[in-house]
Amino acid sequence: MSLDIHSNTPLDQPPADYCPDDSARWHTLESGRDAGKTLFYFDHCVGDGSAGTVLLVHGNPESSYTWRHVRDALIASGQPLRIVAPDHIGLGLSDQASFEMVDMHHADNLRQLVQALDLQNVTLVVHDWGGPIGVGALLDAPQRVRGLVVANSTVFPMPDDGYTYTNYPFPWLPWFLTPRLIPDALWGGVAAAVVSHAQPQSTLQFLRLTTRWLWAWWRRSIAPGSAEYVWSEPMRAKTNARSSKRMVRQTPVWGHGYRYRDAQHGEQDNHAFYQNMQRQLTACWGPQGQSIQAAGHFGQWDACGKDSVIAQWTAALPNMADDLHRYPDCGHFIEEEQPEAIAQSILRMAAG
Repeated sequence: MSLDIHSNTPLDQPPADYCPDDSARWHTLESGRDAGKTLFYFDHCVGDGSAGTVLLVHGNPESSYTWRHVRDALIASGQPLRIVAPDHIGLGLSDQASFEMVDMHHADNLRQLVQALDLQNVTLVVHDWGGPIGVGALLDAPQRVRGLVVANSTVFPMPDDGYTYTNYPFPWLPWFLTPRLIPDALWGGVAAAVVSHAQPQSTLQFLRLTTRWLWAWWRRSIAPGSAEYVWSEPMRAKTNARSSKRMVRQTPVWGHGYRYRDAQHGEQDNHAFYQNMQRQLTACWGPQGQSIQAAGHFGQWDACGKDSVIAQWTAALPNMADDLHRYPDCGHFIEEEQPEAIAQSILRMAAG
């Protein structure tokens, strides 16, 4: 497959399986701070698509390609689904970021895409920052959603027990500090290392891993067509790297809300963004609202996979307790390690 790319992404050699054949789509954002920018998404139907729409929402520093194994399992099932997955601005095949974007900005862009496509009967599948992006985008029109599948993500204030992003993966090198330690020009190497290789590991293994991919990134020797190339190549654009790093810098206060100053747009504040989700989630989708189906898949070598985060989800959406999966030996990028299990949750919801 050869894609005709309609954006200014540095990712000019995506792998052949980046999206299903003839499914590549491009949407021009009409409003907001990214008005005029081009958003990539794929839109693929299995059969007549009559069992509903699966909306796959990725996090950072990823793209829709992080769902490839889940997507392929859904296609192989033969169940008649419509599968939609966008790339956020600054990641994957979408246009480059022009400011330091965070979840609330991506949610606004996703909301525009959902409205433009008029997606209904949606099974919303979220990972990482895709949680607040997807939930934040769709809670304004909750009737569009029939089910929610959560993979290592949260929209709640991060509990301070166990792993947090101030002590994970290691207390001496917590995730939130990496943007300060790694210059923009090397951030692609970090992306290459963590997304595809975030399984539990020792300090020595982690140092070797990171050094290897930072060196490969610097030498431009990451093979086109590889997953590591997909995660890292968009970071050739300094604006993309800075936007990605900004999201990482906010991880200690994930779910609490935060403020920061962007050079182009001034002070940014997403406290209200999180407060709205936390106020509306149960009311809209919990037992007193639509009582949507819910499932959770959590790799537990990660702050977003610990029991206290899972308890927040099941308190808000009790139905999740019926389709809840913990993976003690898996890390943050659970869709890379347990795609078949995630696909089965999606298929059960679509069939229900």
